[in-house]
Amino acid sequence: MAKPYSMDLRERALARLEEGETSREVAAALKVAVSSVIKWAARKRRLGSAAPGKMGGHRPYLIDGEHRAFVLSEVERDANITLHELTAALSERGLIIHPASVGRFLHREGKSFKKNRSAG
Repeated sequence: MAKPYSMDLRERALARLEEGETSREVAAALKVAVSSVIKWAARKRRLGSAAPGKMGGHRPYLIDGEHRAFVLSEVERDANITLHELTAALSERGLIIHPASVGRFLHREGKSFKKNRSAG
């Protein structure tokens, strides 16, 4: 992942803008994209600082709370329920999600199922 530009560079760009240079002139002088200079100025106006925002992070799981309990109860009720059936049931409950996401959830919960030849 790329790193954000330094605050020193951002502050120099904003200082030049305040002195009357255009965004294109500032970008050319500092060897950055014009869009970067424009975004820094807009961020300064909007938030009071041109500091970079948070990068990366963790996206919370969609299947949690009541949906988690529902999926686990469905798996307990019918161990052979398919990912598509679970996805359809969640859709009826208002959670639109991809079957692969349901599969990843079940794997995290230790409910993954592997076929084997001895199972008949």
